[in-house]
Amino acid sequence: MKRLFAHISLATAVILTCLGNCYADGRIGLQNLKCEMLNDPLGIGTGKPRLSWQITGDVRNINQVAYQILVASTPEKLTSGQGDLWDSHKINSAESIMISYAGKPLESRAACYWKVRVWTNKGVSNWSKPALWSTGLLHPTDWKAKWIGCDRGFSWDSVSKFSRLSARYYRRGFSLNKTIKRATAYIVGLGHYELYINGQMIGDQVLAQAPTDYTESVKYNTFDVTAYLKQGNNAIGTVLGNGRYFTMRPKYKPKKIKEFGFPKMLLQLEVEYTDGTKQTIVSDDNWHFTADGPIRTNNEYDGEEYDATKEFAGWDQPGFNDSQWLKAELVQAPGGKLDAQMNEPIRVMDTIKPVSINQLNKDVWILDLGQNMAGWLQMRVKGNRGDKITLRYAETLQPNNELYIANLRDAKVTDVYMLKGGAEETWHPVFVYHGFRYVEISGYPGKPELADFEGQVVYDALPTIGRFETSNAIVNKIYHNAYWGMLSNYKGMPVDCPQRNERMPWLGDRAVGSLGESFVFANGNFYAKWLDDIAQSQKPDGAIPDVAPAYWNYYSDNMTWPGTYILVADMLYRQFADKAPIEKHYASMKKWMDYMRVKYMKNNIVTKDKYGDWCVPPESLELIHAKDSSLNTDGQLIATAYYYHLSGLMEKFAGMLHKSADVKFFAAMQQNVGKAFNDKYFDKSTSKYSNNTVTANLLPLYFGITSSANKQAVFRNIVAKINEAHDHISTGVVGTQWLMRGIAEFGRPDLAWKIASNTSYPSWGYMADRGATTIWELWNGDTANPAMNSRNHIMLLGDLIAWFYQDAAGIKTVNAGFKQLVMEPAIINGLNSVNASYQTAYGTVKSNYTNTKSSFNWHVTVPPNSSALVYVPAKYMDEVTEGGKKISAIKEIKAIKMENGRAVLSIGSGDYDFEVKY
Repeated sequence: MKRLFAHISLATAVILTCLGNCYADGRIGLQNLKCEMLNDPLGIGTGKPRLSWQITGDVRNINQVAYQILVASTPEKLTSGQGDLWDSHKINSAESIMISYAGKPLESRAACYWKVRVWTNKGVSNWSKPALWSTGLLHPTDWKAKWIGCDRGFSWDSVSKFSRLSARYYRRGFSLNKTIKRATAYIVGLGHYELYINGQMIGDQVLAQAPTDYTESVKYNTFDVTAYLKQGNNAIGTVLGNGRYFTMRPKYKPKKIKEFGFPKMLLQLEVEYTDGTKQTIVSDDNWHFTADGPIRTNNEYDGEEYDATKEFAGWDQPGFNDSQWLKAELVQAPGGKLDAQMNEPIRVMDTIKPVSINQLNKDVWILDLGQNMAGWLQMRVKGNRGDKITLRYAETLQPNNELYIANLRDAKVTDVYMLKGGAEETWHPVFVYHGFRYVEISGYPGKPELADFEGQVVYDALPTIGRFETSNAIVNKIYHNAYWGMLSNYKGMPVDCPQRNERMPWLGDRAVGSLGESFVFANGNFYAKWLDDIAQSQKPDGAIPDVAPAYWNYYSDNMTWPGTYILVADMLYRQFADKAPIEKHYASMKKWMDYMRVKYMKNNIVTKDKYGDWCVPPESLELIHAKDSSLNTDGQLIATAYYYHLSGLMEKFAGMLHKSADVKFFAAMQQNVGKAFNDKYFDKSTSKYSNNTVTANLLPLYFGITSSANKQAVFRNIVAKINEAHDHISTGVVGTQWLMRGIAEFGRPDLAWKIASNTSYPSWGYMADRGATTIWELWNGDTANPAMNSRNHIMLLGDLIAWFYQDAAGIKTVNAGFKQLVMEPAIINGLNSVNASYQTAYGTVKSNYTNTKSSFNWHVTVPPNSSALVYVPAKYMDEVTEGGKKISAIKEIKAIKMENGRAVLSIGSGDYDFEVKY
């Protein structure tokens, strides 16, 4: 008996110990460990990264109550439970995203292996699978490499209006005489590079590294190359393309384009041996290079030409005879600060099989991929040495089935491949990309077949995190078109279009569009990088350009285009709980707001605007811009409304950063600007602003300038104007950014749905109904002047995609990062079902509903460590069931109240099936 009591006591002690410290419940798991929102990143540019994880579990209402993080310098130490870099011990906290590393100070080249476990109200997890990160070269003195290049062209090059510059090939042989433990390569190749070691390409990135203003910032990439090296003789090779560094259009519109120079490279290969010694191979004048290789020219606007007869086999392997190559030259650094690239690389993310190939004449074929896209065409071909194939790209065809190229302006968008002959050859360009659906193929030996070609879709490696589908086919097509438009224009920066001689990162295109995109792609790091580009383009006086990086010298001093700087920072915080951009850029944002106020504000009205409500649907299908003044909105009204709205965001940012004086300043600015705005533009007798356009009324209403007493009257004017336009779009780029959510917020989601699902001009459905597979630059992009009718823009999406997710699907965040959600889908006649999901930082949210004459059925998923208020359409609380049971019988659901025909319920994480029978 005594032994039995002792056994019970021991068991009880073990149970208590496990509950307090180590008990692992199989129902609770961990996944998706991220460092700086990246999976296992190498060479990050900070010694204090932020760590995140997701909790999984098959029970409802999981909430984290504590966590423990271990960070070790080796995998072995981590496995054995030694957090020699950081053992956070048990920290009582519900936070599971953006946890700042607080261990030992990290120096350059630190390898960090980490894992986490969590305590929840439903049990304790096992340790997660291990993850890793490493730090890059954090200090300028860490770089021993020298910039090498060649600041001249060769006889086959031509630096004229149409730049022709061949790729440069660099190589160096070297010997490693000990057993290798670890090897890391750090590289910058301007404008683009490919890296090879012992004949193998390193990494799967393309068009590397991310583009910047190279006089301000230069991104480097880090690779673990241990597996590619061997004891004995080795060789390293690089190919440098032009990218944005060697400009596509020198001599084109003087003073408009910023030029940087000829391609150049910085490379540092660090080898650590098992005996603890190290060896470093760097770029210097011991390297050799040639520009007389197979890539004869590469120009992003004009294409790439490749002569396979000029290939040199084995050039990137040991033993290659480079005695005829030139000696690498030491060149001046580009000037920008060396920074680790912290946004995802560009990759080949998808492939498309062509749908048809038709012969145009004896030697010309037209290939149709069935989808407008951005990337390149890969082809297989067999022919004679010297056969030349020309590929020319376009988005549409003329009535005679020839390529339509008028909208490409002077971009040649042509690739040329010369065969080496013999065996089958496979080729695609590597330093350019094209925006296209159709390809004109000429010179192809024999008859080209569909199987010989493949479209390779190229964009930043951003995970797709959103899914949206409805019962309406045209709306689904619009979403498809938006999806392809978004990915087409991710190129290390958000470009406006992928096809013509522009491809510029216009700020105005992404002001609110970035929010919609964030529901579809995990674009947090992408836009954080872009905010750095914007900050680096700011002039000393505070001016911010319309294009950043400022490849074009456009400093127009608008509120709307540069205001994107502030709007995107707010988006990153709300969508991803990333506060760092606000902290990093607050001073620059304030400087710009002060600049605009001092230079252009008179009596609290901002007097400067250039673009107005850009691309309002014109009165004629042939016009690009409306000439009827009644369709256009006063630019000063737009600018002043934006100053008001952005002041409110700056007040919020100042509060987050504990800047009390700034909080008071921006609050006062809002009040003064709002009063001046209403005094100048509001007609009390008609409740109309200015000339009563939708945009003129919508901005003050949505931004909160309109007094509470006048809101409904102003909204009625908006509805009347939309009705007057037959329930179609009448706003341009600015107004459309707030239109759909504005209409829904004031109680007319049905009207927003009419606008979204229209198929007549002007509408997104008009584009889709006419065969568009992406979004056009103009509402009338099929009929307006060819000089400006890109078929792959996304600026006209406005807030449509945000409305799809936030209103049609009803997925909204209460605070930063979707820890607390409000789920309230719009119930609209004609919208019978919505099936949406969104991967938040905490996990997947789902909102899938069907609405019939007899019932409303709604499947909801809330991720662990999140909670939600759900608004179920019902007349009475007891009409609502979940899983066939009355909600009053389900302990995980708390009934809050009835509000405007909705049963408001509080739920924790898990899957729920709500039903209301009519």
